[in-house]
Amino acid sequence: MLAKVKSTRVESAYDRLKDEILRGILPPGYQAPEPDIAQRLGMSRTPVREALIRLEAERLVDLIPRRGARVVAISQKDFREIFEILAVLESLAADAAARLDSLSDPLQDIHRVMEDGETALRANDIAAWAHLDDTFHRLIAGLSGNDRLNAEICGLLDQVFRANAVLLRLNKAPAARDTTHCKIVEAIAAGEAQQAAELAKAHRLSGLKTMNVLLANSGLSQV
Repeated sequence: MLAKVKSTRVESAYDRLKDEILRGILPPGYQAPEPDIAQRLGMSRTPVREALIRLEAERLVDLIPRRGARVVAISQKDFREIFEILAVLESLAADAAARLDSLSDPLQDIHRVMEDGETALRANDIAAWAHLDDTFHRLIAGLSGNDRLNAEICGLLDQVFRANAVLLRLNKAPAARDTTHCKIVEAIAAGEAQQAAELAKAHRLSGLKTMNVLLANSGLSQV
């Protein structure tokens, strides 16, 4: 029972801290000692410490001896590395998804997300669009049926989402408006594995170019 309670507290601390980092409530460069973070969450130090260790493994924070935790910033080099890795992993996910049977229900979910994304764009709701774009990529990763691949992709998408929260708000515009999402889904539905893989890879590399432009327009060297 005690172990279960501890695990629940760690999960709670992890979820709350990660949510605040991804939404920019705890911005890049934010630093605080562990006791202050624990007090902020209204929790003891032990679950907070374990949550911070997990967040460090995900490269969301750095743990600094005797100084606590600091939220990691994302540089242009980081962008390049993240997007180049995602281009390969998402290509694998799209390929795997196209080779599976019985995808009608999951594809319905993706179509709804794409429709909602178009609605958000028409309303110029950039925050909603960013969330839906993130959801689209996570759904494709999940369709792969490969749990380890899905986990790796989602960890990197956390970094992309966090950057989007800053850059899209500063530029007051979506990262992109194209038809590639539809083409990827059409290729998956048709079982065209190679086509789906190529489209997913090209889409992510195109996104890298766009994010570099947004970063340059923001006047920031990192976010």
